[in-house]
Amino acid sequence: MGMQRAEAEAIYDAGREACVEFLIELVARHERQIAGLEARIARLEQQGRQSSRNSSKPPSSDPPKTRQQRRAEARAKAKELLRAEKEQRKAGGQPGHRGSGRKLKPSDQVDEIVDHYPSCCGGCGHGFTDSERSPSTRFGRHQVAELRPIAVITTEHRTHRLRCPRCLAKTTAPLPAELPGSAFGPRLEAALVTLSARNRISRRDLSELAGELFGLELSVGAVDAICQRASAALEGPHERLSASVLAAAALNVDETGWRTAGEGRTLWTATTPEAAIFRVAGDRHRDRLEELIGSDYGGIVCSARWWAYDHLDPECRQACWEHLKRDFTRHAEGLAEQKAFGEAGLELTRRLFGAWRSFGKHRDRGRLRRDTKPVQAELRTLTERAGRKSKRTRYHRRFANNLLKIWPALWTFVEVDGVEPTNNAAERSLRGPVIHRKLSHGTRTDGGERLIERALSASVTCRLQRRSLFAYLTELLTARTRGEPLPALA
Repeated sequence: MGMQRAEAEAIYDAGREACVEFLIELVARHERQIAGLEARIARLEQQGRQSSRNSSKPPSSDPPKTRQQRRAEARAKAKELLRAEKEQRKAGGQPGHRGSGRKLKPSDQVDEIVDHYPSCCGGCGHGFTDSERSPSTRFGRHQVAELRPIAVITTEHRTHRLRCPRCLAKTTAPLPAELPGSAFGPRLEAALVTLSARNRISRRDLSELAGELFGLELSVGAVDAICQRASAALEGPHERLSASVLAAAALNVDETGWRTAGEGRTLWTATTPEAAIFRVAGDRHRDRLEELIGSDYGGIVCSARWWAYDHLDPECRQACWEHLKRDFTRHAEGLAEQKAFGEAGLELTRRLFGAWRSFGKHRDRGRLRRDTKPVQAELRTLTERAGRKSKRTRYHRRFANNLLKIWPALWTFVEVDGVEPTNNAAERSLRGPVIHRKLSHGTRTDGGERLIERALSASVTCRLQRRSLFAYLTELLTARTRGEPLPALA
């Protein structure tokens, strides 16, 4: 509320000294308000510049581009392509490159052979008789792969009852032990669960596909019951898989949003080069991380710099450099000293990834140390200078100091085999589940959470091991029906 005239006159009547003190206080108050507003405007502008390029925001959250922006990007891309054509070779096979088409199967692996003979001579027009059509020693080969009509084989098992001629007791024949208790066989159930877990097809769509592909009437409830039976069968293998993953020397850990019955949840993953496990939890806090990997995990955790990982020992951690690259990009889009800081960080990041790509070719860890040592020294100087308290560093000081706090975690990949400078392995594991979440809007029950944990773990693990998920599920459900030991995932 503004000052009233009477209050202003009272200050004026109080004398020259009172007026001066009032003006000084008024100016100081306005300067504080202006500084606060400027900081707020800068913060809002920085938030407005955030996108999937310079932050952890998903690409789907990027604002739509204007027509001018799309045209500018198209022109820049066209110029880049023209420059690349001049400087580099074109994509695809090069002149003189030996092509590689689809290889023909050996004759003993072909299901059917059909011989074709010319009807007449291409020179004089003589018509060939049946006696003249003899197989030649050199013939053309063309193979066509086709899908046979798919039909579910329905087998009825009749249990007859016989009366004993001696004691007159009636005995009914038992069903063979290898028969499933449900109305569907292991291969059919494995196919449906594979389509659900790997191909992210909904229960309703699976019900329709069963009729279209297999000619089988299947309700949505029956599809869900099949998925729940698969979840129960996967319980033991999933527990053993989790123990195997947590025994690894290094883990890539990441998390993404999830929903159960409309409530916000978090899907965590721990990934190794050959396996991955998933867990649906209530949030992204430290306690949930410990539920995933245990509070006493002694290996190296590769992750982003989310605060839930702050309790980890930097000596036993690897921070993701792709996230660092996005952060440096965000600062490079700022002004003045913040912009210079970001650009310098991007250049150091480029050099670091160059050294890592070279290491992938020469595999000499000593050379990797030598290549990254200047990058470490320059980044240390850059972050220490940016971490000093100053008006010019207020927008990137916190980021620089955070890097200094976890400094050893930036360079674990240089010393330890099996550790990479990025967390791409975990992010690749989560890519399919994120699409699944967007299509299905998550799960509805606790049982649905357990199913998604086990099915996704089996799906991603089989893919990492180059195994067939369908073949594994068939073997699993068959063994469970027969009471045999369940096949392992790891």
